[in-house]
Amino acid sequence: MTGFELLEEKWLSPSDALIDDIKQIKGDILILGAGGKIGPSIAKLAKQAVERAGLDKRVIGVSRFSEEGLTEELNAAGIETIAANILNDAELQALPEVENVLYLAGTKFGTSNNEPYTWAMNTYLPGRVAEKFKNSKIVVYSTGNVYPFTTVASGGATEEMRADPVGEYGQSCLGRERLFQYFSSVHSTPILIYRLNYAIDFKYGVLLEVAKSVLAGKPVDLRTGHVNVIWQGDANEMAIRSLLHCESPSKILNITGPETVSLRWLAAEFGRIFNNEPQFVNEEQPTALLSNAAESFRLFGYPRTTLKQMIGITAQWLQEGGKTINKPTHFQERKGQF
Repeated sequence: MTGFELLEEKWLSPSDALIDDIKQIKGDILILGAGGKIGPSIAKLAKQAVERAGLDKRVIGVSRFSEEGLTEELNAAGIETIAANILNDAELQALPEVENVLYLAGTKFGTSNNEPYTWAMNTYLPGRVAEKFKNSKIVVYSTGNVYPFTTVASGGATEEMRADPVGEYGQSCLGRERLFQYFSSVHSTPILIYRLNYAIDFKYGVLLEVAKSVLAGKPVDLRTGHVNVIWQGDANEMAIRSLLHCESPSKILNITGPETVSLRWLAAEFGRIFNNEPQFVNEEQPTALLSNAAESFRLFGYPRTTLKQMIGITAQWLQEGGKTINKPTHFQERKGQF
């Protein structure tokens, strides 16, 4: 194994808790949107957990699979793949019936000036998927962007807070939730709406963006001066384990880390590692897009990967030249324009 593969093996392997829970999840697992930013890692994690549990359970990934070599990579990991554009209803209806669905399909980046496609992907398609898989358990990926900004001192939005998204992206994601909620009630489909922000991995995320700025001597914008972060491996585990907590009417669950992280402090930590004094522009605003994930910790325990560990992982990956994905989170965005 290369150094990068060893890092991924260490930090993206299934926990004992996931292996125990995968034994309780009845039936196969279908991942819609398996070719996106999160899809490949969650598919591999689910398959690893299935194998380590000694089960004969299929993990099926569905995507257009436009990235060269990804189909072969997933197949080599034991994941079945189906190339399909699920906006095409004939291709959606041709998918196999399965007991468990992880719904990752959606769009965020480049949604400004492409609003019709955004609404088609994030709001129209969920209604079609909810009808197709009305007899399955469905974990629906959503986002903290459906919440309003909250004060830094508040501890973040809880699941009981009324949604009030800023901008069309957040509004379309709320539309996604509402369509799944509607069909959950109509068909008694067990659903969990999984509101995630912000997941970080070796290749992308808030920590990587801040680290790259500090390393390059570029100023860090402090207007959105506080964030929540969670390691992608931990978020993936919680998504798979959420199949055991789907309900009708649907359940909402915030997924993020326990800290309200100061961006100024975060940049200073990377500055210490890189021996490079961070530069800043603008001043912290009193509000930010923050979530309170206490309910998820009650269900699953605290994330395995600590904030300090995430900082160390990110710095090492960046210093050693690991591959990164050019898909910024736009966590600084305060007007909902993505």
